[in-house]
Amino acid sequence: MAQLQAISSSCSSTNLIFHGAKRELHADIVYSSKKMSPFLEELGAKVSALHGHKIVHINEKLKTARNNQGLQKNAAIQAVFTSEKETEASADRKGSIFRRKLKKVVLAYSGGLDTSVIVPWLRENYGCDVVCFTADVGQGINELDGLEEKAKASGASQLVVKDLKEEFVRDYIFPCLRAGAIYERKYLLGTSMARPVIAKAMVDVAREVGADAVSHGCTGKGNDQVRFELTFFALNPELNVVAPWREWEIRGREDAIEYAKKHNVPVPVTKKSIYSRDRNLWHISHEGDILEDPANEPRKDMYVMTVDPEDAPDEPEYVEIGLVSGLPVSINGKELSPATLLSELNEIGRKHGIGRVDMVENRLVGMKSRGIYETPGGTVLFTAARELESLTLDRETIQVKDSLALKYAELVYAGRWFDPLRESMDAFMEKITETTTGSVTLKLYKGSVSVTGRVSPYSLYRQDISSFESGQIYDQADAAGFIRLYGLPMRVRAMLQS
Repeated sequence: MAQLQAISSSCSSTNLIFHGAKRELHADIVYSSKKMSPFLEELGAKVSALHGHKIVHINEKLKTARNNQGLQKNAAIQAVFTSEKETEASADRKGSIFRRKLKKVVLAYSGGLDTSVIVPWLRENYGCDVVCFTADVGQGINELDGLEEKAKASGASQLVVKDLKEEFVRDYIFPCLRAGAIYERKYLLGTSMARPVIAKAMVDVAREVGADAVSHGCTGKGNDQVRFELTFFALNPELNVVAPWREWEIRGREDAIEYAKKHNVPVPVTKKSIYSRDRNLWHISHEGDILEDPANEPRKDMYVMTVDPEDAPDEPEYVEIGLVSGLPVSINGKELSPATLLSELNEIGRKHGIGRVDMVENRLVGMKSRGIYETPGGTVLFTAARELESLTLDRETIQVKDSLALKYAELVYAGRWFDPLRESMDAFMEKITETTTGSVTLKLYKGSVSVTGRVSPYSLYRQDISSFESGQIYDQADAAGFIRLYGLPMRVRAMLQS
């Protein structure tokens, strides 16, 4: 940039060109016989500066250009040396990355090895105060034990914990449920929905504590880095974002342990799982180890939220789900808050082995990955919501809703929760499900969910019309004319071919 400024500052903007003009090269001066627009003149100055040339108009006195030539070259050389010194300085700070000093960083913190190491790394490389943030999205009470002590022992100034369970279910899970959003036919978006609610809370905390940056421990190969950072961009584009896994020289668990010991960071003593897992109130995911080969069957001891369907009770259990405008409100007639309802339904689904999914999915970053998901309560809710829609929505509405649900799921998976497109689609989903009110009765048995009944005051199903017995509204003789008109294109095509 210094080189560009040094050269362009000595060039008159009215004497510059880019492409399309007749040129004569003399040493480091390019002459033009054409007068270009101010935009192209300025652009030509920048491009020529990068190549060490001055571009002048053919009418300019050659003597002036040549006199300035030596001065320009000296300035350009000096600028290049200055730029190289800046690069060398940044290279000395690891990875050829220039890091400017930050004031305060809010870190998404779990208390595990990776985030424990990130705390001192941020302080060392950015000279900043670190505020750790942990979101309770239903990952389990054990995950929160002793976090404040761990965070401060790692060098954090404080730990902020927020209970986001109700917000997570009410404002993120239930809208996806109402939309019927399922990614690539199977995935119920458990992790995808959790990341924006966590990232949003981080932006709020950054504002509360006066932080100028946020940080996460996502790797450079996964989807979560995108989900976090798109939320940061959408809610506060002025925040700096630090992603250590894309910057540091730590490449694995052993490197992280060595770094922790060097900086006197207590290394978590919990047993390292052979799987990479993410858990919240909606689901748990499993990746890694033998699962990386799609041909391998998962081990029975891998599952956490559900019993093996083979070991589930021999007697089925019936459960009634009540919904209002497409959103669940009750279990067996008992009204519950969103998070409480999901928690209770998780327990019911768990003991019957409901909600296991084994799939190979396409990650946002381009690669395929194999994952196992357990979503017991969510699977029951999705079945109930879709079944009630069969009563309350007509054919074309269902078709349009299902087609939009695919895009809705894709947006959520890609981290675009706060995209105006998703928000607009959500408004459609809310409107179209206004009458999706009623109840659905389900039978849970050894891993399966079966619908046994559905009721709605807004049902479009009419027994007096649908019955095979005679009725007053539907005259079967009318079908003959309908069939002739509906089948007319096929008859015309057949006549043409004959």
